[in-house]
Amino acid sequence: MWNRAIASARQADMPERAAIIEAAEAVSEAHFGNTAAARQHVRASLELAKGRDVEYAAAIALALSGDSAGAERLTKDLAKRFPEDTPVQFEYLPTLHALLSLHNKAPSDAISRLETARAYDLAMPGTAFFAKFGGLYPAYVRGQAYLQAGRPNEAAAEFQKVLDHRGIVLGDPIGALVYLQLSRTVGTSGDKAKAKSAYEDFFALWKEADPDIPILKQAKAEYARLQ
Repeated sequence: MWNRAIASARQADMPERAAIIEAAEAVSEAHFGNTAAARQHVRASLELAKGRDVEYAAAIALALSGDSAGAERLTKDLAKRFPEDTPVQFEYLPTLHALLSLHNKAPSDAISRLETARAYDLAMPGTAFFAKFGGLYPAYVRGQAYLQAGRPNEAAAEFQKVLDHRGIVLGDPIGALVYLQLSRTVGTSGDKAKAKSAYEDFFALWKEADPDIPILKQAKAEYARLQ
């Protein structure tokens, strides 16, 4: 699907659209733990175009795949180039700064960074219109920050926000991965039976998924530790 969409955009001489679709694929691969593929798609996207949404998607993919230096470079470039752009200042940059803070094991800083985005949690980002991803990222990342900070109730509320607004999430990978995040959140409660049930819900949702996907293998390992 991605390759056809990218090829169509290229043939139509629409490099910006091709770039954002390429960057969206990078984000998907990063979410799934395919870091090498994610970085490859980032490079391909930035060779095509470096618009606002392309850089944002590329930075997310790099942050998720562990390239914090690359993500930080793109984050700084966005801040410099778009100082008065509302989505950049109130959605993109807070989300990117929070991801970088989570990489540095600083969840309290991530939570603080995302406060300016709270009023825009339900806004549709520019990435959603052509690449069908990016909706509710502030809430999703905030949930991860609360989870890392040991605040499961607040984490669950953020993840539930994602589930309650699936029309904003569209086809983004977080629409499925939020179930895994909720499983992990339940797992912190000490109630093994409830945690196992939550993981099983996630596995049922992904029953047709490639078993070699790194994030799925990780989830299965977490589930095994509950036995």
